[in-house]
Amino acid sequence: MSKSSPRRPFGGKSSGTVTVIEAKVHRSSARNARLAFILTAVIVGVLSAVVAASYMHPILALIVGALIGVPVGGIVWVLVRIWPVLRLLWWWLPEIGITVGVLTFWVQLANHTPAVVTLLVVALVVGVPAAVPVIRHQLVAWAWCLIVRHRLRVCFAQFIIANQSGSLPLILWARPTPVGERVWVYLRPGLSAKDLEGRLDKIAVTCHASTVLIERASERNAAYLRFDIKRREVLTADVASPLVDVIDPDTPTVEQAPLTVPTALDLPDVDVPTITLPAQGRPAKKPATAANGSKPAASSASSIPDDDVNDWI
Repeated sequence: MSKSSPRRPFGGKSSGTVTVIEAKVHRSSARNARLAFILTAVIVGVLSAVVAASYMHPILALIVGALIGVPVGGIVWVLVRIWPVLRLLWWWLPEIGITVGVLTFWVQLANHTPAVVTLLVVALVVGVPAAVPVIRHQLVAWAWCLIVRHRLRVCFAQFIIANQSGSLPLILWARPTPVGERVWVYLRPGLSAKDLEGRLDKIAVTCHASTVLIERASERNAAYLRFDIKRREVLTADVASPLVDVIDPDTPTVEQAPLTVPTALDLPDVDVPTITLPAQGRPAKKPATAANGSKPAASSASSIPDDDVNDWI
C-alpha cells in the first residue's frame, strides 16, 4: 500500500525531510572517516607495540598496541565523520552564540529582578541603540557581516564548482568596512581565485551588493582569499568641514582683476660683448741641444762636400 506524501501549503508534494548535509558530502565523509580509522589504528598500534616490546613479551606488546591504536582510530573516525556537522555549526556559530547570550541574559534578569525593572532594562537595551545613530549603524553593519557569510555559502553551494567530494570553502570571518563588508575565505582543493573572478557579478547579486572584489590575503598561501563587498560609495557623501563655523558668510568678497596670460615674450635687447681670441699659430720649434749642452752648428749647403755623382752611379 502506497503512502501518500503530504502536500505543501502552496501546492506540490513534500517528502517530509529536510536536507541538512548533502548526500554527496555524507558519503565522502563516511569514506574518509573509514580510511582515517584504519590508517590511524594501524600506525598507532604498530608504534605502540614496538615501544611496548622493549618492556614485555611481543604477544603482550601486540595486545597493548591494539588496545591503544583502536581507541585512537575511533576518535579520529568520529572527528572526520562529524566534520560536515562541525562545519555547519561553525557557519552558524555567531548566531548561536548571540542567541544563547540573549536567552541567558533574559532568564537571569527575569529571575532576579522585578518585572518593572526587567521591562525598563529591556527598553533601554532596545531603545538606546535604536535612538543613537552611531550605535544603530554599527549594529546594522555587523548584522550585514553575518548575512554576507551565509550569502557567500549559498554562492559556493549553488553555482560555484566545488571539489569532487562536495566540500565547500571554509568561510572564516567578516568585519564591516566604510563601503560594505570584508570576508576571509579559505578555499578547498578544486577552486582558485581565477575561478571566482569570472563570477563576481553573480556573487554581488547574491550578496545584495553593488560590486565584489577578490584579493589574496596571503602571499604564501593562494587558498587564503579576501572578499571586499561594496554596497555604498563614500566618495560622493557630503563631508563636514571645520571651516564652516570659522568663515563669516556676510564677509564681502573682493573682486580680483582678470588674469592676463601673455602670448609672447617681450624681453629687452641684450648687448653681446665681442670676444677677440688670440691668433693661433704653429709653435716655434726649439733648437736641439747636444749632449754637452751646446747647440749644434747650423748646417748649410756649403758644408756638404762636393761629391761626384758619377761615383755613385
